[in-house]
Amino acid sequence: MRLAVDVMGGDHGPEELLQGVKLGLADQADISRLYVVGSEPVLRSSLNRIGLTDPRVRIHPASEVLTMEDKPVLGLRRKKDCSILRAVELVKAGEADAVISSGNTGGIMAAATIRLRTLEGIERPAIACILPSLNGAFVLIDGGANPDCTVENLLQFAAMGSVYSEAMLRVKQPRVGVLSNGSEDAKGTELTRATVARLRQTRLHVKGYCEGYDLFLDGVDVAVCDGFVGNIVLKASESLGKCVGAMLRSELTATPIRKVGALLAKRGLDAIKRRMNPELYGGAPLLGINGCVIKIHGSAKRTTLQYAMRQSVEFIRLQLNATMVAEVSAAMRAASDPVRISPATPASRASA
Repeated sequence: MRLAVDVMGGDHGPEELLQGVKLGLADQADISRLYVVGSEPVLRSSLNRIGLTDPRVRIHPASEVLTMEDKPVLGLRRKKDCSILRAVELVKAGEADAVISSGNTGGIMAAATIRLRTLEGIERPAIACILPSLNGAFVLIDGGANPDCTVENLLQFAAMGSVYSEAMLRVKQPRVGVLSNGSEDAKGTELTRATVARLRQTRLHVKGYCEGYDLFLDGVDVAVCDGFVGNIVLKASESLGKCVGAMLRSELTATPIRKVGALLAKRGLDAIKRRMNPELYGGAPLLGINGCVIKIHGSAKRTTLQYAMRQSVEFIRLQLNATMVAEVSAAMRAASDPVRISPATPASRASA
């Protein structure tokens, strides 16, 4: 198994991600080759400095970096030698099986879509984010790739998310819900109502609507939405986690008695911290691409990349792309008959 890692787009510099490569290679014997993509002089110096001498590592040179300030498509046109594009091209050429990058999300999506194209029968790729819940975790799809979607897009996201949940989270018959502002059938928008009706024609285990309230209380295994809503949910939940963590630190150290109480509760607090740690799930795959492309956070540190490498190996080993093509095809066939959707009543709009 061969991986390509773009190490140039992270907030902490390439050396931190190279430390993650070192951890991942020690963890995954199935990796036969790993390309680190970026500035050759910088990478060679960093590899020597951290003592990464694993013979599986190869430097794949790229003289440019697509920054967060670059507009994705225009940036790729101007920076044809940028690291994310060079990493994706390794997959296109058959020299790598997967790409991992912490760079510009729009740039990663654009490079993957342009160079690798989407899988058969899938119109758009979607970002699948794994988030912790009360009794495990759930998949949020789409996490930000597609701000405007059709019913067919959401149907395909639901099928791909269900496959990913079953394979990576070991959930049997994942409960699929369309994210809305209430559980009643009259809630939501014309798009969400049509999507639920069509999904119910498929063999997916469809719950119907799910509310924001359901997400973290184990009410759903796959939450389906467009990328506009999904990205808001994702960033709001991340900021809430940081806020709660900061409040706990402040309050538990406010007085000597509280410090003693925090010390007594340390094991429990550490256990909660581990369960809430997004690094355990690696990165967010771009599902629907003809390859394996995984985005890790710009602020990702070495352990995030280590787990993303494990995630990539599992993705490839389970041949998830073939399974997703089959499941999307089955869902689209089953939902091919149009369904009449009653518009929301004025009262329901007011209650929304």
